[in-house]
Amino acid sequence: MIPPFFGQWESAGRIGEILSGALAAEDDPLWPRSGAAGAADYARWADHLCGVACLRMVLAARGITPPRAFDLAREITARGGYVVQPDGAIRGLIYAPAVTWLREAVRLPAEVRVDVAATDVPALVGEGGLFIASVHPWIRWPERVPPARGGHLVLVFGATGGALRLNNPSGDTPASQRDMRMPVEIFARFYAGRGIALRGA
Repeated sequence: MIPPFFGQWESAGRIGEILSGALAAEDDPLWPRSGAAGAADYARWADHLCGVACLRMVLAARGITPPRAFDLAREITARGGYVVQPDGAIRGLIYAPAVTWLREAVRLPAEVRVDVAATDVPALVGEGGLFIASVHPWIRWPERVPPARGGHLVLVFGATGGALRLNNPSGDTPASQRDMRMPVEIFARFYAGRGIALRGA
C-alpha cells in the first residue's frame, strides 16, 4: 500500500513554485493548516520539516491520524529532535529523539540504522517495513549527480523489480512526490547510508 503523502509545505501542488522562488513560502495559501504560529514561522521552519513529513506518512501508513505538521514539530523539538541554535539556525531531524518518540508516544517499533548499503534497503522495506532514508534533496531529479549525499529525508516503503518506491516530501512534481520509483543503483547516488527503520506492521 502506498502511504498517504505529506509534503514539507502544505500546498503540495505548489512545492515546485516554492523551491524555484516563484512563490514565497509565507505566501503558501494553505500555511494555516500546518499549525504554525504565523506565516513567517511557517516559512522559517518548513525547509527543515522533511523529517516531520516522513513521520506523518509513517503514522498514516500505520493507521494513525497524524498531528498537524507544526504540532508534531513542537513535540519532537521538546524531545530534542530539533535544536534551534543561538544564531537561529535549525538543526534536525535528529534521529534518536525521533525514534524515542515513535516508540513511546505511538508505540511503533523503530530504530536508528547506520551503515546500511543501498542494496540492503529492499530488505528493510520488505513485508511492510518502512525506512526514513537520508538522501540528497536532488533525488527529485534522478538524472542529476548530486554534490553530496544526505541532508534530506524521504520515506522508502517498498521495492519492486530492482527499484525502490518512495514518497519525497520535497518532490516538485506529482511524479517525484508520491510513489516515485528509483533503481537501487540510482538511489545510491543520493543516499547517505543511514535513517530510521520500522518493522512491518
